[in-house]
Amino acid sequence: MFDLTISGAAAICGGPVYGMPEKDTELTRIVIDSRKASPGSLFAAYKGEKTDGYYYINAAFENGAACALAERLPEDAKGPVIVCEDVQEALERLTSAFREKLRIPVFGITGSVGKTTAKEMVSSVLGKHFRVHKTEGNQNNLIGLPLSVSSVQREDEIAVLELGINHFGEMDRLGAMAKPDIMLFTRIGHAHLEYLGDLNGVFRAKTEVLAHMSPDAPLIFNGDDPYQQPLKSRQHTLTFGRGTDCDVCSENIRSDEEGLLSFDICYRSRRIPVSLSSFGDHLLYAALEGAAAGIYFGLSDEEIAAGIAAYHTVGRRFACRYTGFIRLIDDCYNANPDSVMSSVSSLAELPGRRVCILGDMRELGKGAATMHEEVGAFIREKGIDLLICCGEYCRMTAAGFGSGAVTYSDKQELIAALPSQIRKEDAVLVKASLACDFAEVSNALEKLGEPSEADE
Repeated sequence: MFDLTISGAAAICGGPVYGMPEKDTELTRIVIDSRKASPGSLFAAYKGEKTDGYYYINAAFENGAACALAERLPEDAKGPVIVCEDVQEALERLTSAFREKLRIPVFGITGSVGKTTAKEMVSSVLGKHFRVHKTEGNQNNLIGLPLSVSSVQREDEIAVLELGINHFGEMDRLGAMAKPDIMLFTRIGHAHLEYLGDLNGVFRAKTEVLAHMSPDAPLIFNGDDPYQQPLKSRQHTLTFGRGTDCDVCSENIRSDEEGLLSFDICYRSRRIPVSLSSFGDHLLYAALEGAAAGIYFGLSDEEIAAGIAAYHTVGRRFACRYTGFIRLIDDCYNANPDSVMSSVSSLAELPGRRVCILGDMRELGKGAATMHEEVGAFIREKGIDLLICCGEYCRMTAAGFGSGAVTYSDKQELIAALPSQIRKEDAVLVKASLACDFAEVSNALEKLGEPSEADE
């Protein structure tokens, strides 16, 4: 519940209201898609690369929006419009003001690898005891966070917010809006190096959020990550990791015939047996993250174990399924060297012929070619049987892998070759940066083995 009126929002934005109704209306949430407008919502008219929300203001009113926020006033506006100099700046002010009204803990999550997985796991665990509001979809940036924060309901008991950046200064702005009461850092990795320089730069950018937290606010972070060691200087920390020196660690790790992990989570004298219902070695860290959150908030061992077991993969993030022809690991939401190597390590644990289909890893900066080549060498070391590459930098991945790698000049050529490259019962991993749009490749793999019109 946004918990602000039209006039109150206008005062925060510093702009006049045109068409103010006789009765001030309480706003329920923020939307930027006119199709998602509903009674009481504030429609923010963003101007994007492909469309301008200004032209959809009346469409939002037709769907029930109580008010619009825009940088210019439509001549035929069908409802009240707050006119401001900059929609983004105005929304950040509104979100920060609303955050001050919240009386529930705000649990922030950031890192280079596994943010969304951590958000889902933490929410699954805490959801066994509390009513949890969590970031939906990819609403973790400067545009998405206002939507997520404004969707908190009065009945919610904890808000779990994912914070994602790719430039210096963005986390500072996100932190000013979210003001987390507790923060979890997943891992500092090779992501957005084109803008952040190196891993030290990534750490500095991610930790900008600390300036908006109380000095004694608790931090949960990866104790296996050397770049996060400076966080130990904070007053209240809880570390997680494979290392036995971490506060929350794992022991007795084992997997079944499907590759699903079971292990014990240890914290002081507590030993919590847990089992995962989704595939992937990376989920061990996610389970530790969920357990650390549950431990901090006082959940029982049974609640923590149940929350971890209830976790399910989201979207195209390491979604593993049998198509009837192959075992497909659809992990094409995004990619950087750390996440690719993690996914390959999981693939290597599967029986049968293992195949990697990779696209470029974007935003890696000057070292992009070297990092792609190193990933190829890693894939070879893991014993992967076939590497299929497509992309400018992926040629270096193929070079690092050596004999047995196949490269294609474009995605359509790769898709056309799949029937000749992929065999029945193969385990196939698909991974690339989001901009490569490798969902097309995963969709084509789904159809392999289906009868063709010629067969019918």
